[in-house]
Amino acid sequence: MALKFELVTPARLERTADVHMVTVPGTEGDFSVLEGHAPFMATLRNGPLTIYATAGAAPEVIEVEGGFAEVNEAGLTVLAEHIAG
Repeated sequence: MALKFELVTPARLERTADVHMVTVPGTEGDFSVLEGHAPFMATLRNGPLTIYATAGAAPEVIEVEGGFAEVNEAGLTVLAEHIAG
């Protein structure tokens, strides 16, 4: 099964996709989210958001600056203050 992932900035919805796994730069350390992860919220530090489209796929990296991440039954939403690019 796939994880529903959304990346949002104050300006717009940057990305929405079904992915295998996302590694998030949390202020208390990096954490990875797969489909079915327990619900929680975390604040983000500046760093790489790593997206794996499928198991074993080469990762896509997006630099994020600040914000929050929420994991719930619907999936993972990253609310970033700013992304590089």
